[in-house]
Amino acid sequence: MPKIVDHDQYRKELLSKCFDLFAQKGYGSVTMRQIAQEMRVSTGTLYHYFPSKEALFEQLVEEISQQDVSAALAELEGAETLQEAMLALGKYLVKNEDYFIKWTFVWVDFCQHQDADIKNNNVFKRANKRYQQAACEFLGIQDEVLASFVLSFVNGLILEKLWGDESIDFVEQCVLLGKMLTAYLQNNSNNSVN
Repeated sequence: MPKIVDHDQYRKELLSKCFDLFAQKGYGSVTMRQIAQEMRVSTGTLYHYFPSKEALFEQLVEEISQQDVSAALAELEGAETLQEAMLALGKYLVKNEDYFIKWTFVWVDFCQHQDADIKNNNVFKRANKRYQQAACEFLGIQDEVLASFVLSFVNGLILEKLWGDESIDFVEQCVLLGKMLTAYLQNNSNNSVN
């Protein structure tokens, strides 16, 4: 009887292994042949699922952005105030610091090795939109510009940690941002009433 393969599940398993490989060696440092060897699959099998290293990375971004949003929203659920939400975000970043630093490293390394204009890549646009919508949902706002600001702030904190700045305290920074956002939103609601 032929072996039945769940291709979608197998593809996800390959992507998971690729994340670890890219985090260890860097996107630019490995070839598809090396990826296949590290995953103990044939090069043909790898190309069956991913026509190129860039396509593999794009699918990794798609998968990770979906997982990140689901996991974050589930874990950060239940905060009643913006201050509580930002405190929860800080704790979430501490809990997942290694993962976020690895993912940021992989992403920066990928960007450094691209000749194409990645700003116009639909996969990256979708992932960015997904994160932006999750930030709006998490913060309980409709302002996409403010959501992008918060995401940029968080990405900046993670980059600082990646660069080795041990003085960055995720909880402290997120609590401070929560105070700033609360004041900003209160000021905006007062100005819109006047």
